[in-house]
Parts: sequence; structure tokens; C-alpha cells
Amino acid sequence: MLDNYNLTMLTDFYEITMANGYFHSDVRDYEACFDMFFRRVPDQGGYAIMAGLEQVIEYLKNLHFTEEDIEYLRSKGIFSEEFLDYLRDFKFTCDVWAVPEGTPIFPHEPIITVTGPLIQAQFVETFILLTINHQSLVATKASRVVRAAQGRPVMEFGSRRAQGASGAIYGARAAYIGGCAGTACAIADRDYGVAALGTMAHSWVQTFDSEYEAFKEYARIYPDNAVLLIDTYNVLKSGLPNAIKVFKEMKPAKMGVRIDSGDISYLTKKTREILDANGLEDCAIVVSNSLDEWLIRDIILEGAKVNSFGVGERLITAKSEPVFGGVYKLAAIERNGVMIPKMKISENVEKITNPGFKKVYRFFDNETGKVMGDLIALHDEEAPTRDGIEIFDPNAIWKRKRLTNFTVKELMVKVFDKGECVYESPDLESIRSYCMEQIETLWSEMLRFENPQTYYVDLSKKLWNMKHELLSKYNELPAEK
Repeated sequence: MLDNYNLTMLTDFYEITMANGYFHSDVRDYEACFDMFFRRVPDQGGYAIMAGLEQVIEYLKNLHFTEEDIEYLRSKGIFSEEFLDYLRDFKFTCDVWAVPEGTPIFPHEPIITVTGPLIQAQFVETFILLTINHQSLVATKASRVVRAAQGRPVMEFGSRRAQGASGAIYGARAAYIGGCAGTACAIADRDYGVAALGTMAHSWVQTFDSEYEAFKEYARIYPDNAVLLIDTYNVLKSGLPNAIKVFKEMKPAKMGVRIDSGDISYLTKKTREILDANGLEDCAIVVSNSLDEWLIRDIILEGAKVNSFGVGERLITAKSEPVFGGVYKLAAIERNGVMIPKMKISENVEKITNPGFKKVYRFFDNETGKVMGDLIALHDEEAPTRDGIEIFDPNAIWKRKRLTNFTVKELMVKVFDKGECVYESPDLESIRSYCMEQIETLWSEMLRFENPQTYYVDLSKKLWNMKHELLSKYNELPAEK
């Protein structure tokens, strides 16, 4: 929807005031390194899913200021003509590294790194955050919902409850990455190939003189796949008997019933029993009705007879925790060819950043194929390959783990080189398949909905020392008089 639309001005206004300030100060020609990372997994989960990179790439490719943009900024009365001329000729020339979409990601490790001219690297903050935060949030929620369904297909049904048009479209894309089988959003199918699924609303049933007539007409028009909504009036006394009558008369190639209200566990068990008694063992049962991972898990535990789920508002809005706390922080400034590390310090330990130009390595157990931990290292550090390497929790250094018999992989790939895109985004089906494969590398203890095992994200010795030297330095700084 927005891929071919110039979104350069979709930014926080302070990005422009800072750009103007940098332009008119001695730091104008500095090079900078910024990291995007997040601090906490939504819903207190064990992992998150990276999503949204393709849209970030399209934004960076199209980054330019139009004459309309320049006129708007001139009207604010606070920007110099010299700065506006600079924006008129603006060209993105940064390097960008990113974790590929579909990859499980963890708190505090860089998932996007931008290096290049300070003004440019700072300016792209807003769009990177809003895009990755939104799609990673929905993909992460979708992954939880899909796991709760235990192999039963989950359809994303949330378009009408999404926060705006782009929320519906990109939410459907992200939900597919996270494992959903399809979407109710037709434009997401047209533009991204996310299979559009759906049958009827209650209004279809209400439009006809009888429920039976509504069902029969639908089965006549769609003989290859007739899924009938049976809870408009009464599931067991009206909807199901009428559906069975139509199925026996019309004999559609595929058939199903959908229940969108009531006690799902009880109604699906009774529905399955009655369908089977009528020789309709192949008739599928689809349920919806404000579902999420916890409700799906519970009704399965209660023995509900469900073939697939439609999940709407609680997925597309990630209702239980609708914010993905990604942040974009300065990590280094380059002056005279030397990269000077920078960090943010806070009384809240969670908000203390990791300094320097960095990369991330992931360790996989050669015997099981499972993940063992991640290592955040400085960009010039080689991948550790020797057996017996020890990693530890930077916030609880007594928690240590010794790694042997492993394969190490660098997580981030180069996406832009001096402003030119050098990365080809995979098609959405490949991203989804990759995501499913990567989820299989996570230990079952990390997949629990409650109190999952914390995954190790370590700092290299060199980065650890740099961070603590800066902490000591900043703590000893006297206030300037």
C-alpha cells in the first residue's frame, strides 16, 4: 500500500530540528553508528520475531525531499535556506546491517545498525522504529497463537479491528511471517500473496428468508468449498441441522461449519458428535470469537473439536501487550577516522545501552541443532570458534555457560552499502518457511507462555570491558561550571 509512496516526512519533527542543528554546528560532518534493539519480549515471552525489513528497505531506497516538503519546512520559519538546499539535494549514503526477517530475536542485541553521515543516520530513526516495532510485534504474537493451535491452521481475521489501513495490510503480512495460514485481508493477498480466506458474515444468513435458504444458496454458488456460519440464531437447534441438511442435499466437494460465539469447547464437541452421526466426518469445524493463545490453549485442553481457528483483534492489535519496545540509540561517533564509542546511562539498568559498532553471533549445538546463546561483539571481532568458550548473562554475571561442539553464525547481513541496496529481500513464503525452521531451533523451555527460560545474550570480553570503562568514566565526570 505504502511501498511506492514517498514517506520521507513520516518522521518525528525533532529529527528535522536535530538535523538542522547538526548542519549548523561543528558536528555536521561527523559519521555515526546507531543501533535498533528492543528491551523486553512482549507478553513476557521467551523470544520475538524480526519482521518489517522489506518495508524499511523500500523507504530507504525512496528517501528524498520533494518541493512540497521544502515549502512546508520553510513555512515553519525556523530552518535556514542553506539547510533547505541541503535537504533538496539529500541522498541516503549510509551502510545498513539487519537481522533477516523471520529470525528469532532477543532483548538488547542490535537488529538493525546504521552507519554513515550523522544527519542521515539520525533522520531515519522514526520510520525504522515504527515499521520494525509494528511488524515484529504482530509476527511475535502470531507465532505464539500458532504454537497454541498445535498444528491446526490459524487464519488472521483482524482487518476491521486493526489500527488503520496500513496496520491491517502490514499486520496481515507480519502474521503470515509468524505462521498464520492466511488472512481475511484481500489486499494483502493481492500485494503480498498472503492467501485470502473467508466465507460469510451473519448478515448473509439474515438477508434470506430462512437460514436453510441462505446456506443452500451459498453452497450452490461455492460448491467446491462451502463453509457455513451456524451461530446466527442457535448453533445446535438451528444452524447445525440446517447445515447438515444442505450438505446432504448439495454434496459440496469440501464443507465446514464456523462457530463465532458461545461456549466453544462445548459447542464444538456437540457439533462434531452430531456431524459424525450424520456421516459427515469430513466436515471441518472452524471457530473464531475473540481468541488468543491462552484461550486456544485452554479450549484444546478441554477437548474442543476444532480443525482451524480464525483470530482477529487480539492478534492484529497484539491486544495483551500492544507495544513492541524497540529503540534506536547512538552507539558511536567517528571523528578523524576513529570510532568513539557512546552509551546511554540510566538509573534503570535495563536502559543502559551497549556502546560501539557491533555485530551479533549465534551459537548452534551441532548435536541437537538447537540454539545455545548469542554473543554481541565489536564489529572487528572474529567469530569465536574454539570449544570451551564461556558466555554469561551481562546483568547476572554469575550465570555462566560453557559452549562446546557448536557452529557459529553471524546474524546481521549487509543491506545497504554507501546508500546502495545490496540485499535482495526473499519472497514472503520463503521468509515464513525460514521463520518456522528457526522456531524449531529454540528449546521447548523457551517456548513456554509463562516463565520461559531466559536466553543467553552475552557481551564479548572486549565489549564488556569497553562498556564498564565508559561507565566508570561517566560516573567520575564532574559537573561543568
